[in-house]
Amino acid sequence: MALQFGNSDRKDRIIQQQLDLIHTLTANNLSRMSTDFWGPSAPSAASEKQAPPVSEENSTPNNRAETTSGEAAPNAKPTAATGAPISETPEEETVPAEPIEDLKQELDSYIGLHAVKKEVNNLINMAQIEQKRKELDLPCTEMSLHMVFSGNPGTGKTTIARIMARIYHSLGILSKGHLVEVDRSGLVAGYVGQTAAKTTKVINQAMGGVLFIDEAYTLNGKSDNDFGQEAIDTLLKAMEDHRDDLVVIVAGYNGLMDTFIHSNPGLESRFNRYLHFDDYTMEEMMCIFQMQCKKGCYILNEAAKKEVQLLIAQRNTDSLSFGNARGIRNIFEQLLTAQCNRLAELETPRREDLMEITLADVEAVRALPTKK
Repeated sequence: MALQFGNSDRKDRIIQQQLDLIHTLTANNLSRMSTDFWGPSAPSAASEKQAPPVSEENSTPNNRAETTSGEAAPNAKPTAATGAPISETPEEETVPAEPIEDLKQELDSYIGLHAVKKEVNNLINMAQIEQKRKELDLPCTEMSLHMVFSGNPGTGKTTIARIMARIYHSLGILSKGHLVEVDRSGLVAGYVGQTAAKTTKVINQAMGGVLFIDEAYTLNGKSDNDFGQEAIDTLLKAMEDHRDDLVVIVAGYNGLMDTFIHSNPGLESRFNRYLHFDDYTMEEMMCIFQMQCKKGCYILNEAAKKEVQLLIAQRNTDSLSFGNARGIRNIFEQLLTAQCNRLAELETPRREDLMEITLADVEAVRALPTKK
């Protein structure tokens, strides 16, 4: 009887360890919804101060977090008015500029994003040449650094916004190089006169860095009682008054972003750089999944590898609902849960067991009901 209790205790401890691991990974992922699936890179001194990772070995790839659609970043702070997350670097924690070559190398390491990488490199080259012209007292053309990002969820928009802030800081264009991310709820208040103050507060937090507005088209309200236009007007004034140390990036779905920009002459005149983010290919999504395994010290055995690819293809019938890299993250978390359920039946799992994802795990995930 004592032996049975001993085995039961060991089994309970194993289950608890696995549940703790799932909890840590899930909490980490949910707090960094971008968590950048777009390429491997070790955190720099700057990014470590901006968003210290829970664990480099067990966290999601590229610990510089993406925080789209109101998802909180690791250093997110709630606003006083709404509790909506705002990702920011506190004023007293301005980090030193990183070497531009290091940032270009990190950009190149991201999976996919070929057209976006080309445009970002174009911007870097333009900014560097303009700086050299200034140094030689040559006439310079005033560059508009504000940008429109369009694409489906999970395609890397916040990831690129974050590295753009660091690039502009490296080039001496921005004094801090941090990212503040909000959506409509972080800018618009419910009563007359409050929206301007709320938007101004966010702008002040973003000074010296990039203000990233996700689903920006939602600011363009349809009713007379909507205060989104007040937020737009406040934003446009700040972009003019602080054009030397503030970059604004607005992001959202393709057609909706185009309609939003062309709905207001002020927006049209200030946003003239467009970056479109394509959906990931099947090959790229499989690379993202394998990178996630590597980061978490998991091994996908040969029997399971092909089935994972088929599972991704099965789930990715609609890139909009699947969410590109976010869909990959969801599959990965489900596989970890299936693995834990399987290992809970073993009395003493080996190290190899704890690392391996098997065909049985994939089949367990495939049997799960999918959201319609």
